[in-house]
Amino acid sequence: MWNLKDKKAIITGGSEGIGLAISEELIALGSEIWVVARSKEKLIALQKLYKDRGINICITAIDLSLETNRNLFIEEVKAKWKTVDILVNNVGTNIRKKAQEYETFEIEKIFALNFFAPMDLTRKLYPCLKDAKNATVINVSSVGSLNHIRSGFPYGASKAALNQLTKNLAVEWAEDGIRVNAVAPWYTDTLLVQPVLQDKNLYEQILQRTPMKRIAQPKEIATVVAFFAMPASSYITGQVLAVDGGFTINMYNPK
Repeated sequence: MWNLKDKKAIITGGSEGIGLAISEELIALGSEIWVVARSKEKLIALQKLYKDRGINICITAIDLSLETNRNLFIEEVKAKWKTVDILVNNVGTNIRKKAQEYETFEIEKIFALNFFAPMDLTRKLYPCLKDAKNATVINVSSVGSLNHIRSGFPYGASKAALNQLTKNLAVEWAEDGIRVNAVAPWYTDTLLVQPVLQDKNLYEQILQRTPMKRIAQPKEIATVVAFFAMPASSYITGQVLAVDGGFTINMYNPK
């Protein structure tokens, strides 16, 4: 119940940050992983790191925001693995601006990677998930989908759409033995977030809004993803779990 031995897992955006922590966690639990990311250099370095430890991983360097790339990847998965036990839709991006400052192409870019990529990938991998028997999909959302966090409305809106996809597919695919859940982190200590955390005033405001008075570490998000992937969570589906140090239930949220 508490391991992923012989399970096949795909992790998008799995070469750094939260995605890398998820990759490491799933490997530690016995899963065979396939990491998808944009940077070929980072993926090759990751593959070599694991190979030196006697672990083989599959890697694919592509931009998942493009449908043609997603289609090519899906065909590769079907040819090589045929079935997929775990799909972690972690890849995402953001552009922080005020609502009136966004250009249309910037909003489209955010939605392309944060919503359309996981939506399209998940739907097209449906046969592989169904054939795996008791497969699970975990979407990495954000508390920005639940609350205003000054990350920009396109980011929050795209993650909210991902939440709704999670709930709908959980119901539609339950009879196929496919569970679908989402993890919604608050600020997490990654390279992507470091520029934000370097603003001392903003950092203090983040801590003030967080009852636990600290930001998350990537591994703390990864362990929740791993729980959703394991048989131990076999009766949980359609949930969006905030991993946020108490942020979303804090009554005192200063502007």
